[in-house]
Amino acid sequence: MTMRIDAHQHFWRYRAEDYPWIGAGMDVLAQDKLPADLLPLLRAHQLDASIAVQARSGRDETRFLLGLAQEHDFIAGVVGWENLAVPDLGERLDEWHGGDKLLGFRHQVQDEADAGAFLEHADFNRGVALLQERHYVYDVLVFESQLADTQAFCARHDKHWLVLDHLGKPALREFGKNGGNSDDALWRWEKELLALGALPHVVCKLSGLVTEADWQNGLQPADYQHIRICLDTALEAFGPQRLMFGSDWPVCLLADSYGKVADLIADWATSNLNKDEQDALWGGTAARCYGIKVR
Repeated sequence: MTMRIDAHQHFWRYRAEDYPWIGAGMDVLAQDKLPADLLPLLRAHQLDASIAVQARSGRDETRFLLGLAQEHDFIAGVVGWENLAVPDLGERLDEWHGGDKLLGFRHQVQDEADAGAFLEHADFNRGVALLQERHYVYDVLVFESQLADTQAFCARHDKHWLVLDHLGKPALREFGKNGGNSDDALWRWEKELLALGALPHVVCKLSGLVTEADWQNGLQPADYQHIRICLDTALEAFGPQRLMFGSDWPVCLLADSYGKVADLIADWATSNLNKDEQDALWGGTAARCYGIKVR
């Protein structure tokens, strides 16, 4: 039986100075979010496990998440943070004692002033190459406007899996402004996503979409229609075996409940995927790419 996995969620003990991205109007996030809060949600949706992903830079974040993963069996693994550009990266990786629960690493490339220059930097690329040699996954976090710069980076690192978070963050707030097929934001994102999907070692998380829409004004039927267009495009780009579900909890709470996010993906999957393909989406692909062992 396939393990059902939420492949993208976060934990934190909230301190404003540690999470500057949690700003005004985000009170639902400005509080501790810990395993005891997530576990009932997983169980309610018949999910067996989750992958905890870093939400701040610093080695303390990786240490914190690994500690939680060791304490809670349902946390199948951690995507942590490490400075990948340092010359002693190999020694730093040796220091981690995450066992088989340290699955990969991520950096908030989306926040870099020049994402293209960051992704081209020789030291950073040397670090990612070492991660791949050691069979760690690298999660790619970029905005839609940075996807073009991301393609060369992803093509360069083809020795192990790369995972694109949140479908490359399509600019859902802009969708529909020009109407129909003249929608520039949608066309621009589709073009870049299809190019990334042509790289067979890149996998895509169906996550984070509700907060790319205009959640501050409340999601409207048109927002959900645009999200389904994004899901259709992801399927076209990556195929059914390179998609994985992620809730992006608790960030998703800004826009929708955990249940509504999961149900949105489930409804789409039921209409578009057969049983084996749904099993891949709900855990099989995450287990395969991240090397999660069934416990």
